[in-house]
Amino acid sequence: MYVVVRQYSGEGASELFDELVNRRAEVEELIRGVSGFVSYTLARTGDGGVSVTVCQDKTGTDASIQVAASWIKENISMKVAPPTVSEGETILHFGA
Repeated sequence: MYVVVRQYSGEGASELFDELVNRRAEVEELIRGVSGFVSYTLARTGDGGVSVTVCQDKTGTDASIQVAASWIKENISMKVAPPTVSEGETILHFGA
């Protein structure tokens, strides 16, 4: 499995997370549509937040980066600083 972490901070980050929460169903449908989707987590931080997407392979995480960026560009009117993106192979993954 592969994971991608997108960290949003600075201009527009807090407002972006408000919108993501308000449009939860839309965001869920978008991310669940990514090939090889395993899980998605959104968490607030002091200066914005992070999203964590886990997919079966790197193709899925690459697609999640693209669909997230496109969705934000098309649906969010405020200016948002680009996220810091970290990705890599999952070495441990626990679920409920």
